[in-house]
Amino acid sequence: MNESAVPSTLVDVLQAAPARNNALFLPDTSERLTYSGLRAQVMSAAGVLRRAGIERGNRVALALPNGHPALVGFLAATVAGTAAPLNPAYRYEEFRFYLEDTSARLLIVPPDGADAARKAAQELGVNVLTSEDLEELGAPKPDMPSPEDIALVLHTSGSTGRPKRVPLSHANLAASIQTIANTYQLTEEDVSLCLMPLFHVHGLMASVMATLFTGGTAVIPVRFNPMSFWRTVLDEGITWYSAVPTIHQLMLMRRRPSDDHALRFVRSCSAALSPGLMKELEDHFETPILEAYGMTEASHQIASNPLPPAAHMPGSVGPGTGTRISIRDEYGDELPLGNTGEVCIQGPGVIRAYENNPEATAEGFFKDWFRTGDLGTLDGDGYLRLVGRIKEMINRGGEKIAPLEVDEALLSHPSVAEAVTFGVPHPTWGEEVAAAVVLGGATTEAELIAHCKDRLADFKCPKKVHVVLEIPRTVTGKIQRMNVAAALSK
Repeated sequence: MNESAVPSTLVDVLQAAPARNNALFLPDTSERLTYSGLRAQVMSAAGVLRRAGIERGNRVALALPNGHPALVGFLAATVAGTAAPLNPAYRYEEFRFYLEDTSARLLIVPPDGADAARKAAQELGVNVLTSEDLEELGAPKPDMPSPEDIALVLHTSGSTGRPKRVPLSHANLAASIQTIANTYQLTEEDVSLCLMPLFHVHGLMASVMATLFTGGTAVIPVRFNPMSFWRTVLDEGITWYSAVPTIHQLMLMRRRPSDDHALRFVRSCSAALSPGLMKELEDHFETPILEAYGMTEASHQIASNPLPPAAHMPGSVGPGTGTRISIRDEYGDELPLGNTGEVCIQGPGVIRAYENNPEATAEGFFKDWFRTGDLGTLDGDGYLRLVGRIKEMINRGGEKIAPLEVDEALLSHPSVAEAVTFGVPHPTWGEEVAAAVVLGGATTEAELIAHCKDRLADFKCPKKVHVVLEIPRTVTGKIQRMNVAAALSK
């Protein structure tokens, strides 16, 4: 990477590395791809999308598993239009909602399967291409995007209301990528193992794009397999990986080989890492475990513990990285150091507004400071500690789940009169989904869970449904979700 290079688009990011360097390794197929080859494939695929009618700003949805096609499809979509990656595990109703909500013009799926996504697209009149279709040759050369063009649109779910659309520009994403690369001093000698899904900013920005910007190699398995983790680390010379604490915890169950490994740090993000688990991991890996803090609206990374010799502190997500952090009270006034308040942020990776949602935008900002909805405190060295969430979102192993969405699935059952969903502590996932219902007819817990599984991805479905006589509410009629959770979690 050219040390003076400052990317402003994802095309700049992709062009930064030497052409002959290995960009990708796909363990499932043993395929290797150079930067020259990756660039050619992305631009050719972008031409295919342009020939299919995709123009600047048009949304291209992708429902692809991790791997080479998902990355090429994502990058091509950001060049020709705007990428809208979706979880391929979604059910039909979820695909239908997200395709309609993003106004998707095109859906990219694998050559086989993806029946639910295909059905939703067909019913909405959305054209469908397969990842193999993107390999066609002779497509027109696409125009290059500008920094302010929207490269990526993702959804983020709060505890109230429907999911919000987060429009991330090329400039937003490029700034975040450079920040991540600088934080961990990534170079072309680094080899990253991508264990996070490529429909989230964590996997896209941290594991893959920051690596590509610095000329390193991204190793992308189709799915995480703890059984093959150490063999991949040793065989491919993995120097770092990033994941949620749940995945790290699974590593503790696998005996570390006696061979020397090349890991120079391990990054943890997207869910809280307990000090106890951090110590166990450092003892196990014999390398620094660096906890970071990120969110979709900030193009991922907000703060991170630094590499040694600087201190990485248990229980802290580190100082801001390319992002200004301010702790503010409920009125938006800044609080003195050491006080607990809402974490608010500014920076080039942070969005300026939600898409077509002025109410959410108004609620989400204190003037030009974005409100994260998290409670935290800053110390004198600028290290941030998160002490809780203002929002009632459930965080299951890094997957954010909106309780209201699960409420709606339960309430669609004819025997459910009222429903409230909440998170309960779980030793592996951090939180698990549970619910309480008031019945208006005959049904069973098993039937209600099965009903949810027909409408929601498995990770969103409640694992326990309590039948109660009434659900506590405030005098204004609002459900006291946290009181229900506290009472039923005992």
